[in-house]
Amino acid sequence: MDRSRLEAFSDGVFAVAITLLALDLTVAGPGPVRLQHQLWEHRWSFAAYLLSFFVIGIIWVNHHALIKSVALVDRTLLFLNLVLLLFVVLIPFSTATVAEYLPVGDPDVKVAMVLYSAVFLGMSAGFGLVFEWTLHGDHRIVPLPPQAHWPARLRFVGGSSVYAVAIVVSLFNAITAFILMALIAVYYIVERTPTAPAASDSAGGGARVDGSQQDK
Repeated sequence: MDRSRLEAFSDGVFAVAITLLALDLTVAGPGPVRLQHQLWEHRWSFAAYLLSFFVIGIIWVNHHALIKSVALVDRTLLFLNLVLLLFVVLIPFSTATVAEYLPVGDPDVKVAMVLYSAVFLGMSAGFGLVFEWTLHGDHRIVPLPPQAHWPARLRFVGGSSVYAVAIVVSLFNAITAFILMALIAVYYIVERTPTAPAASDSAGGGARVDGSQQDK
């Protein structure tokens, strides 16, 4: 398959997922409750929206850079990419759920946060599988040096492990788990350490958030 078709399909899914996030940002409108109070009551919806927006955005940036480094798209890559997109599409649903239950604080909020964390973990694992595929054979236009494989893998393990920890933390304190996930998103926005020689940076993605890094 032409690489552009994979990118176009994936970009469409990312665009739909990131747009769906905003559909749950609503207020009741004019009435006995002042607008500022309505906005405050929906603060967790806004927080969850921001976190999910930036996570999807990070994945999109890194996915673009990673696919640009791929020499040939095969059937295996297509299905691995579908696994990633499966969890990307679930992010709006899990975001709406956690935003609905966080203000309430009843026992169900823990289940909502576990769901939210699990979707992020699945998304991270899906992207990790796509990245792992690029490390083998002649899948990359400019191969990543063997000595850079494990440092790059550790970045994926690092992000995924935080999401796994967040699942456990969610069972005790949903707010703490949410903050933990927000911190890992901030880290992957500012993390810029390359895992390939400088000479191959342009092939891996000139945005400096290259395909060897995880998001998500």
